[in-house]
Amino acid sequence: MARTKLLLDCDPGLDDALALLLAHSDPSLELVAVTTVGGNVDLASTTRNARALREYLGFVDVPIAAGAAEPLVRIAANAAHVHGEAGLGNVRLPAATLPASDRHAVDLIIETLRAAPGEVHLVATGPLTNIALALAREPRIAGWSASFVIMGGSFTRGNATVAAEFNIYADPEAAAAVFAAGWQVVMIGLDLTLQAIATPRIVDRMRRLGPLGADFVVPLATFWADPNDADWSGQAVHDVCAVAYIARPELFRSRSARVDVETQGQFTSGMTVVDFAASAPNAIVPVEIDVAGFWDYVHDAWQHAADGHPND
Repeated sequence: MARTKLLLDCDPGLDDALALLLAHSDPSLELVAVTTVGGNVDLASTTRNARALREYLGFVDVPIAAGAAEPLVRIAANAAHVHGEAGLGNVRLPAATLPASDRHAVDLIIETLRAAPGEVHLVATGPLTNIALALAREPRIAGWSASFVIMGGSFTRGNATVAAEFNIYADPEAAAAVFAAGWQVVMIGLDLTLQAIATPRIVDRMRRLGPLGADFVVPLATFWADPNDADWSGQAVHDVCAVAYIARPELFRSRSARVDVETQGQFTSGMTVVDFAASAPNAIVPVEIDVAGFWDYVHDAWQHAADGHPND
């Protein structure tokens, strides 16, 4: 049976690392390329992390290309206070020996989609700068991608600000261009991802993955706790949801919507304005996830990785 091809544009990042683990470990998926963008931490760090993850997790034949270090027009923001200064919390991986590609991420995105139109699913789990630049250079990628899924936005409240989720807030001009590109964007937003929480019960299940669980999955999934949330029940695995959607869309209940991105508001810059009643929708917005089914799927895929991991 043919595997589903996936190109992941990311900014590792705690949950990006877990998303990469899922993209590599699910036997039904084929990770064909990874591109990096400045976001959770700076571009040098996200690219270093992606390269280290490639060797630690074992997808050594997958090309990695670095992309945009800065937003299209704004000063770069980061989320190092959430992900740790190096981006992977307390996890320290061996330094990578394999280099990144000498191609720019935008070139790799365009070349990968051009080479197999309709076959590669594009997933973006960081700021959308690389995707906007790729669209500006080659608008046909909107038709070449089998689907386009992002982790970003929300239809209620944000996390970078009251109004805006971080990935959209970090480059709202890029996000606005991406949503206006004439394709259907699947927006995996905070309202959905905050249902995918690594609760103490889920963390105990992660520990049963052996050394991969103890040394990698659990530290990444438990590094951050919200000091302002008195009802904190665990860290969300935001980006994992975007990869899971490619493999198991039946786990999600979704609604069509028109999504526009606010770029000018003094208090709302980066807000995704979601109209579920729009007559001309441009997005699919998952609103509910089968939580038990999601964690069963993720655990089974990660167990597959743990069974073959060299440290196990």
